[in-house]
Amino acid sequence: MQIKKNIDGSVESIALEGRLDTVTAPLLESEIQGKLDGITELQLDFAKLAYISSAGLRVLLSAQKIMNKQGKMVIKNVCAEIKEIFEMTGFSDILTVV
Repeated sequence: MQIKKNIDGSVESIALEGRLDTVTAPLLESEIQGKLDGITELQLDFAKLAYISSAGLRVLLSAQKIMNKQGKMVIKNVCAEIKEIFEMTGFSDILTVV
């Protein structure tokens, strides 16, 4: 998986490419954990993300909990397969998907 980060003031954008699974979830977690101080909006771009596993969902939930305290988190460009996973797991009620 490739991770591309961009910070513009208090807005951080992270674009993911590939698969967010048991092997790659720790990479995203290390990019987020403890590095969101001063960030009021976290944008995750899933345009090139092909798959997400339960390990990936756990990282998203962790990031959402952090951002609930200091701003908002938005996930954009989600493919139909990942949207279906969000719906089946109830994550569509927790996450903001645009």
